[in-house]
Amino acid sequence: MSVRVRFAPSPTGDLHVGGARTALFNWLLARKTGGIFVLRVEDTDGARNTAQASEGIIKGMKWLGLDWDEGPYYQSERKAIYDAYFAKLEAADRLYTEDNGAVRFKFSRTAITVHDLVCGDVTFAPTEEPDMTIRRPDGSYIFHFVNVVDDIEMRISHVIRGEDHLSNTWKHIDLFNAFGATPPTYLHIPLILNPDGTKMSKRDEGSAIEHSYMNAGYLPDAVFNYLCMLGWTPKSESEKLTRTELAALFDPEAIHSSNAKFDLKKSLWFNAQYLREMSPEAMLAAARPFLAAKGLNWSDDAMAAAAVHSVKEKIHLLSELPEWTHYFFRCDYAFEEEVQGKLKAKPENAALLKAAAAKLAACDDATWSEQSVQDAVEAAAKEANVKAGALMPLLRFSLSGQARGPGVTTIAHLIGREKTVARIERAVHEVLA
Repeated sequence: MSVRVRFAPSPTGDLHVGGARTALFNWLLARKTGGIFVLRVEDTDGARNTAQASEGIIKGMKWLGLDWDEGPYYQSERKAIYDAYFAKLEAADRLYTEDNGAVRFKFSRTAITVHDLVCGDVTFAPTEEPDMTIRRPDGSYIFHFVNVVDDIEMRISHVIRGEDHLSNTWKHIDLFNAFGATPPTYLHIPLILNPDGTKMSKRDEGSAIEHSYMNAGYLPDAVFNYLCMLGWTPKSESEKLTRTELAALFDPEAIHSSNAKFDLKKSLWFNAQYLREMSPEAMLAAARPFLAAKGLNWSDDAMAAAAVHSVKEKIHLLSELPEWTHYFFRCDYAFEEEVQGKLKAKPENAALLKAAAAKLAACDDATWSEQSVQDAVEAAAKEANVKAGALMPLLRFSLSGQARGPGVTTIAHLIGREKTVARIERAVHEVLA
């Protein structure tokens, strides 16, 4: 039987990290085996489901690159199918109606063993469990019923879902048996916990794909890679792996049975590794919305790309780029309080900066480069009888207004000779006057 898996989210909120990991493991199994990945939106609960949440889930999946082969199917559009299966149970005398109009499914009352590839064999003997409602008084169907019907109709071979569903799986198997259908192979994956060991909720840090990752400046490939490590350890010497490598290595039976702990520092580490491998052009494309949100604009893409790329070793998130590079895109930056203090620390700093400005102003625009900047600064330092290293911090403060960032020669080269000289003069007049 060919592998057919599904991700079946309930649209009650944004895509949660736990749901994303479930979708990811299903996707990996489909891609490893050449199988089919189905997206099915389980929206039968009209009181809680929203179109906005459904759109958010699909948006998050697309951002992660979890493309599906079939769907999205919406259970709210499949009532005729459920009615037909309901009639089968009715004909088999497995249903009864309560006084309030709800319809219940008669459990077989026999011990049922769930054969799970992650949790092992788990046997349930539901002698005291009340029969299961499958249709509400208003005629709408319950999750457990439509879940099984759709798994049958869509020929799902493997169900990979959260461990919290394990306790309900015997109910689903009882329904499969009632329909004369073979249950799929089950894999109930461990929960994702907060660092303190509590279950991660939708309100916890790192839980929501859109808010915690998309809007925070993560790269999709980095999040994809990190989520794979929550509950599964690929047989590889490297943790950083491409999607193709992860799919080739994926072994569903190697999924851990113990709960996984979310580690914010580790997720940031993954993102930093991916950022450092980006080309200047790719980094600028990814950073564009974060820079634009802070009002930073430019006309020279080559300069902007080199600017953001110059701090790739210093950041973990794209959202950090504006504070690290804003001075490349504007001349009215503020001088940080610490910077002002250091500029004013020695009375000779003004003269040193003026000397450097004079040497830099004498440079030729045609040969302006990091090397020509370095040569001019060394010449100014020599004439002032100081080391070039004494000038560099003063120039950094002047050119950026802050104490962090790429090398002084890099900043000066990218903004050009005219702006370099003008910024030094501004620092002398506004801070040291």
